[in-house]
Amino acid sequence: MPARRVEQHYSQRTGWLRAAVLGANDGIVSTAALVVGVAAATPDRHAILLAGLAGMVAGAMSMAAGEYVSVSSQADTENADLAREAQELADYPDDELRELQAIYMARGLDEALSLQVAQQLSARNALAAHARDELGLVDIHAARPIQAAFASASTFAIGAAVPLAAAFLTRPANAITTVSVTSLICLASLGAIAAQVGGASLLRGALRVTFWGTLALALTAAVGKLFGATV
Repeated sequence: MPARRVEQHYSQRTGWLRAAVLGANDGIVSTAALVVGVAAATPDRHAILLAGLAGMVAGAMSMAAGEYVSVSSQADTENADLAREAQELADYPDDELRELQAIYMARGLDEALSLQVAQQLSARNALAAHARDELGLVDIHAARPIQAAFASASTFAIGAAVPLAAAFLTRPANAITTVSVTSLICLASLGAIAAQVGGASLLRGALRVTFWGTLALALTAAVGKLFGATV
């Protein structure tokens, strides 16, 4: 008997992958930009490192709070929809059955088969059938606030450590170049890795994060140079 072919899908990774990529990308870009901006304004090594460290801590906490609040709002909306659907199933079971039948007919099943499928799925778990086929809610895409907050905060801190370490290991005079090059290399690698995990193009993933990282570093360096010179 031939071995059963196993299909590999990536959609189940979207919940934590989005938060992790966002956290790491923001950690590198925001901290590197902060360090570069301060380095362009002043050669004070202590000020450069302090700004980077403060940015890492504040950014990680901000990402955790932001992800938790936003994903919790999504979870609240999903739970409210499920509660409303459960009430409608209790009050209008026949209408809900016809609604489910209409969904299957719209997908290409004939009237009789659509009714049969709707009846069998409703008999097994009507709420689950409506959640999946009417509301589009599936378990692998369910909102998980704590997971998103932890993934975003931890990867932000890891990403922020890269430009901070580069600034620590180089002289203040070379901080802008060293931090910028190191951060852009890491951003390109991060984009490629995220694309690979998500099953997308490595080159496209690397280029898009590198472009925005370069833009952020250039703008903050210009601001630091301008206001540093003015002060």
